[in-house]
Amino acid sequence: MIKEFQYEFDELGVVPEDFHQLLGFENNDIPEPFPEYIRTAINKATKLCKIRGGFKIFRSVKVDTDNHTIQIENQNFSPSKIVTTQLKKSDQAALFLCTAGAAISEYSKKISTETDPILGYVFDILGSITVEKATDKIQEALKTHLQPGGMNISDRFSPGYCEWSVEEQHNLFLLLPRNFCGIVLSNSALMHPIKSVSGMIGIGKELQQKGYQCKWCSDKNCIYGKIKRK
Repeated sequence: MIKEFQYEFDELGVVPEDFHQLLGFENNDIPEPFPEYIRTAINKATKLCKIRGGFKIFRSVKVDTDNHTIQIENQNFSPSKIVTTQLKKSDQAALFLCTAGAAISEYSKKISTETDPILGYVFDILGSITVEKATDKIQEALKTHLQPGGMNISDRFSPGYCEWSVEEQHNLFLLLPRNFCGIVLSNSALMHPIKSVSGMIGIGKELQQKGYQCKWCSDKNCIYGKIKRK
């Protein structure tokens, strides 16, 4: 089963506070010009963000916690002990994609190189916030869809995080329709549009969402992990 979604930026509920930690500030102590730049970015977001996403549910899923592998149909994944431990009670799985569209990254790059690198960086963060908030909505839509059948979902996991190789995005994309949600994958496993996410969500009666647990992950370069581990 496949479902696709389109969202307007205003549906996501993005607020200035969403930027603060990602910019490295705490306790709402935000110096100028950041408050003005954040307002500017939010005001322009409706025109810049073309938000699309969706998921596909798979009923043939095998999780091997001894070898830390997951098999979905004819594709094998080796996501790490972190992921297989959290998904071990999965009877099914959903693979998802979501994007904020190409325009937000193009505008961020243009502003950074031609006008103001700081403002360009704020727009870059806006793209990240947008795609994460939209993916939250897709995950909630999946949860709502499954509830009548008594099924629960896990947290979502993405290649490139939790010690899961980004190269395995190739396996993930092979299980989804070509150009799904307007997202394509390069030979180096990078998605276009840039502000896109992909991943896997476990489905099962005994699963539960635990929230992001950055202590599970050893990625020292992840901006979200740096914030959580402060």
